[in-house]
This record gives sequence, C-alpha cells and structure tokens, in this order.
Amino acid sequence: GIHNMSRKRLIPKLQLTRSIRNPKKLVVVITKQFGERNEIGDPVSQAKIFQDQSADELIFINIDGSSNDINTLSEVINQVSEEIFMPLTVGGGVTSESDFRILLANGADKISINTSAVEHPELITAMSNKFGAQCVVVSIDYRMDADGSAYVYTHCGKEKTELNPVWWAKEAQRLGAGELMVSCIDHDGQGNGIELEISKQIVASVDIPVILGAGCGLAMHFPEAFAATGAEAVCAGTFFARRDQNLIQTRSQIVNAGVDIRV
Repeated sequence: GIHNMSRKRLIPKLQLTRSIRNPKKLVVVITKQFGERNEIGDPVSQAKIFQDQSADELIFINIDGSSNDINTLSEVINQVSEEIFMPLTVGGGVTSESDFRILLANGADKISINTSAVEHPELITAMSNKFGAQCVVVSIDYRMDADGSAYVYTHCGKEKTELNPVWWAKEAQRLGAGELMVSCIDHDGQGNGIELEISKQIVASVDIPVILGAGCGLAMHFPEAFAATGAEAVCAGTFFARRDQNLIQTRSQIVNAGVDIRV
C-alpha cells in the first residue's frame, strides 16, 4: 500500500523485567528466543543513550508476563517520559481500559497489546474507539512448526494458538489496530536477520504501519528487512544493546543502502 512511501523508522526496543537483585525494580534485559535473559541496565539511562543517538521512538515491553504490574511499569514510563522527548510505545500485561488510561497518563504515546488482543479481540476495537487507532499497537509473535506453518503465540511466546499470523494481522487491522509489531520468536536474539517471508506477507496484507523485530545482528539486516518486506519500521533490542554498535553508525549504513530514513 501507499504507507510504504513514508520515512522508514529505526526503533530501539527495551524489554523490561523485574531485577533479580531488586524485585521492586524493572531493568532492561536482552533475550534469546524469548527465553534466556541478560540484564543490561536501567530503563531511564538506556533511554537517554538512545535519545542521544537520535532514535525515532522507543518501545518498552514488560516481559514479566506473571507480574502483570501496570503500576510498576507506569512508574518507569513516568520517569522515562520526564527525560525523553520521543514517542513511547509501551506494553506487557495490558488487559484493560484502565491499563491503557494509566500508561497514557504516565507518558506512553501508544499501547502495545498481545495476549489480551488474542484473548479479547473486542479490546482492540474498544480502545481504538476510545483513544484513537494510532494508540493501539497489536503485537504479533509467531513461530514456525517443523512443517513450515506459522502460528501465533501468546504469553511471551509460551502458548501456541491456532491463529495464522497473516490472518491475525488482517483481523487486527479490521478490529481497529493502528499499527502492528511483528516478531518471529525463532529469530529472537539469534542475530541472523529478521524472518522475511511471513513478514513480507503481513506487510502486503495490511494498510497500517508494520514494525518488524527479532533477529537483527548486523547493520545490513535493517536495510535487508526494509527492502525485502516494505515494512515501515524495524525495531531491535539485542543489536542496540551491544556496546560496539550504535544507532548513528547503523543509520548511516542504512542510508548508504538506499533506504529513506531520518538522518
């Protein structure tokens, strides 16, 4: 669709979980295939680093499915938004209108829903009507079966559903989502590039912006994903968390590859 004409976006994704040392505190972690976690730092200082490197926006996801603690998450977002002047997409354990309201009141610009979108699709429509489609980001995590079929997973990659990710992407748009965040769990933290086949089908099937994530290990993986899929944005966690890589260098490599992003 026409939405592929706009400027491409590069988005650091900060995954949050309770600190092992201090369970009251959320820290930024990187993951492998949604499993193994490594703590890399404090959300506010990580966000500041990305702001200094001129990120377009930031994504914060609380991956502690169990803790569903919107208050802890909203405190972090509040602290971040005092220091940061980019759009913030926030998610993880969001299940209700009150969760939306609290996070938006504390500085989130967009809210990402995943499990609750699958379990209560009417939430997508209700929140889109209430706060505007641009606030509602449906996050779609999928894995490939041995025979190559793709299935949507919920609960941070733990629960398999019968949903096909391309069908679910179209349905999420129909229900009122303003944006999709698409991740292949098999590629998470592997550094071998983004999954391109299903991603490309999803982008071709919807008219709303698609953010692809999971798998960037080299700067070239970003232009590769943009070129192969037509996606509007690529997000990465592990890639930007590494000390030897920064957004400024990556951005110039993407521009050199002929992709139109903000320099």
